[in-house]
Amino acid sequence: MDVLPYFGATPSDERVVIDGKLISAGGVTSGIDGSLVVVSLLRGKAIAQELQLYMAYDPDPPFRSGSPASAPASILSTVTERAKSITAQRMETARVYQKTNQNVPK
Repeated sequence: MDVLPYFGATPSDERVVIDGKLISAGGVTSGIDGSLVVVSLLRGKAIAQELQLYMAYDPDPPFRSGSPASAPASILSTVTERAKSITAQRMETARVYQKTNQNVPK
C-alpha cells in the first residue's frame, strides 16, 4: 500500500471502497465483495443477497492471516521478507510514474 500515494490514491484497510464514481476492492475475495456492492447499488440489496446465496459465497477462512493486522507476527515477517524485491521494484515504478506525471493535469 506504500505505492498508492504515488498514484494519487489514499491507502485504506477497507475491503471495498466507494470514492465518488469509483469502486475498488483489494484482494481476490474482496473482488467478490465489491461485485456484490455494485449489484446492491444497481439492483438493490435483495438481488445482491440472492446472488450471494446463489454463489454460496459464505467466507470462513481456515486461518486469521489474511491481513497484516490479523496475521501472526512470524508469518507477517516471513512474507514481508520474501516480498522485499518485488516491493522495491513497485516503489521504483511508482517514483518514476510520479516524476513523469507530476505536471499532467488531472
